[in-house]
Amino acid sequence: MKPLSTLTHSVTLDVDKCMGCTTCIRHCPTEAIRVRGGKAKIITERCIDCGQCILVCPHHAKQAVFDRWEEHQGRFAYKVALPAPSLYGQFNNLEDIDYVLTGLIRFGFDAVFEVASAAEVISDYTRRLLAEGTLHKPIISSACPAVVRLIRARFPHLCDHVLPVAAPVHLAAALARARAVEQTGLDPEQIGIFFLSPCPAKVTDAQYPVGLEKSEIDCVLAISDIYRGLLKQMNRLQDTEALTTTGIMGIGWASSGGESSALLKEKYLAADGIDHVIQVLEELEDEKLTDLDFIELNACTGGCVGGAFTVENPFVAKARIQMLRKYLPISRNKYDGQGPAAAAIDWRQKLEYQPVMPLDEDLVAAMEKLQQIEQLAQELPGLDCGACGAPSCRALAEDVVRGKASVSDCLFILKRKLDRLFADVRGDALSMNGPGAAPPKEDGPHERT
Repeated sequence: MKPLSTLTHSVTLDVDKCMGCTTCIRHCPTEAIRVRGGKAKIITERCIDCGQCILVCPHHAKQAVFDRWEEHQGRFAYKVALPAPSLYGQFNNLEDIDYVLTGLIRFGFDAVFEVASAAEVISDYTRRLLAEGTLHKPIISSACPAVVRLIRARFPHLCDHVLPVAAPVHLAAALARARAVEQTGLDPEQIGIFFLSPCPAKVTDAQYPVGLEKSEIDCVLAISDIYRGLLKQMNRLQDTEALTTTGIMGIGWASSGGESSALLKEKYLAADGIDHVIQVLEELEDEKLTDLDFIELNACTGGCVGGAFTVENPFVAKARIQMLRKYLPISRNKYDGQGPAAAAIDWRQKLEYQPVMPLDEDLVAAMEKLQQIEQLAQELPGLDCGACGAPSCRALAEDVVRGKASVSDCLFILKRKLDRLFADVRGDALSMNGPGAAPPKEDGPHERT
């Protein structure tokens, strides 16, 4: 598992568009952004690619890197689309998933494999693990890569609670490639697996999957980037192919609570939105949620339907998913315990704490710097206003100790210094006029010059 500092991130900054407004620093869950010299800067070692800065930036300066269909469609002899279930919530008046899947074939793919189908396999597998009782409860879902990376960076004591099972998209990619090889007889390298992603975190996860040595995903396309082209193909359809292989449980994974309800358990908690996720993790770390079996956490508001790559309001998309579900069977997929599913469903690597930007390689020096940070944080006003370009006073103190900022970046500290300087200048002026001299006359409130 690669450390955060070596990751190639999907979230990027367009410096020309950045106005230095500090909106992003107040919403970043890992304090990965600073504003210096009137421009934002993303600290790559801290970034988990959750995409919150993309959603909140009023100037659209935060962007995400993803693969373009036009650049990769000619790379492979056979192309398989992996539509995330959140894709289905992006279309108005959709009553049949086969319209979307057939539209993908007309768009240029040779086959489709629904991520929702793999989600049903994982739900069945997770139910078996819960019945065995061998995992640390409450179990935390591993489906959201932003949440998993948040845990290993900020909540290391909870790593053992994370479900050691591949995310649905990785299982879907492995199953899709195996099926394509069987159906076409092509070499695996000639088959391209294209994931249609709702968020940037999954772009990074496709390159460096948590818990796995490698992913079978070749390209990650943003739902927002292919939306218009796909909708155009769907509007041209006269009839559809019978392609969908999923049910209510799989489609439900698109929004918050879907994964939990598919476990058929009552003692679960589902939270969405990065702030709520952090609150739940803090309570879990404080051992306040010990009576739960399962915890589902999604960094995006509403779940995957609220990802930065979606085009529809997450609550509208969730309502559309609910409408689609009522026409489907409960589930169409089970874990068979053999074949590609058995080979790809479990993590191959244990989730471990990944220290982010250690203060010093020498432990003694690091402890000294930590004491300096704590002392300096006490001297700062504690307002966490963000005017200094750091998200909190403690973050500024850390930046100062690291040599990345100055105490004078704090406007309140700067004002104190200016007040003292003005008082000194005023005192010098008085002393120059002699000990008995009257202070310079100031205009009264009603005097005019």
